[in-house]
Amino acid sequence: MRLRRKPWIDEAIKAYGDFLFLAPPEGIAGRWRSLFPHPENPLHVEIGTGKGQFIARMAAMHPDVNYIGIEREAGVLYYAGKKVAESDPHLDNVRLLLIDAEELSALFAPGEVDCFYLNFSDPWPKKRHYKRRLTYRGYLAQYAKLLKKDGELRFKTDNTGLFAFSIDEFAAMRWRFLSVTFDLHAHPVEGDAQTEYEEKFSRKGNRICRLAAMIPETENG
Repeated sequence: MRLRRKPWIDEAIKAYGDFLFLAPPEGIAGRWRSLFPHPENPLHVEIGTGKGQFIARMAAMHPDVNYIGIEREAGVLYYAGKKVAESDPHLDNVRLLLIDAEELSALFAPGEVDCFYLNFSDPWPKKRHYKRRLTYRGYLAQYAKLLKKDGELRFKTDNTGLFAFSIDEFAAMRWRFLSVTFDLHAHPVEGDAQTEYEEKFSRKGNRICRLAAMIPETENG
């Protein structure tokens, strides 16, 4: 569900124009790394970056990785920009982009991305909406084309139904599972950061599910 529009954000979001893009730069596919001080570093992309807690924390923990966060709601992305701008230490390895995941295939060149993150994506619980889930096999095929050889996708959710669906979709598309857990906080992953939703749901007692998988061997090499 879309948030109610806040007109003042249209102007306020421009304060972060040095790292936040309201539209993709022309001809950027295949050249995203050139926007970072260290273009030689791996490129990680969070789809649905929300208010930016995850990407800001990951960028601080992993300064040798370049991060792009995409979000379709300007009213949400503004807060991600604010969080990145106010981070200490200063984060020069984050770029944010206002765009819908539906446009992902035109945004990056084949093999350009090292890792995708899907964190607490909309579960679209009604059966007739299953193709909208970001772990549906149609989306997985797109990710596989954009990831480099041995590229990864890392997925977290508290929705066990969506998680079970996702495992089946990854398996059907012949992705190679690196790890699968139904209780992430009982078996923490070193170097991983929590999202706002993750902290909220964990406080309620919800178990967090997580998987990491590599693209099929036939993709990109």
